[in-house]
Amino acid sequence: MATQPQTIIEPAAPVDKPLGSRNQANLSAIFGDSPLPGYLGDIDDDERKKTYQDSVLDGTVTGGLGLPNFNPEYTANGAPDLLKVETGGGGKPATPFVPNPDSPGPGSMSAADQAEFTGTIPESGPEYGSGLGGLVSPSTTSTEIEKQTLGSYISGKSYAGSNGVV
Repeated sequence: MATQPQTIIEPAAPVDKPLGSRNQANLSAIFGDSPLPGYLGDIDDDERKKTYQDSVLDGTVTGGLGLPNFNPEYTANGAPDLLKVETGGGGKPATPFVPNPDSPGPGSMSAADQAEFTGTIPESGPEYGSGLGGLVSPSTTSTEIEKQTLGSYISGKSYAGSNGVV
């Protein structure tokens, strides 16, 4: 995330420069039909931030790229609780984090024919980067992530406490 606010809609106030400065009167005359501030309508930085929060971060997105709709609120989508994942044979994973490596047997390519894996699953080591690690269930982290609002992001963290430090 940028440490300095970036231009959204409202440009920085012009500064007195002999070369390369903007002339708002000329820009307004040239682009009279522009939807930007000072031309038509009431679009400004606050309106754009509110629209993004309401339509993208909080609202259900409809009609986009092959999906009829998408709800960005993770818990509304049924974030999985990895502690409740059923493991075993018949195509089920060996653990909530590891697929079943057992062979389905001679002549079969169906995961439904897999027996429960009885070998030893290696212990999970530390994951690259910082945070709670790869064994945290999405049902635990989703509630915190969906509370985020535009501008509340913390550099290097998903949310306060996600780096293992409260």
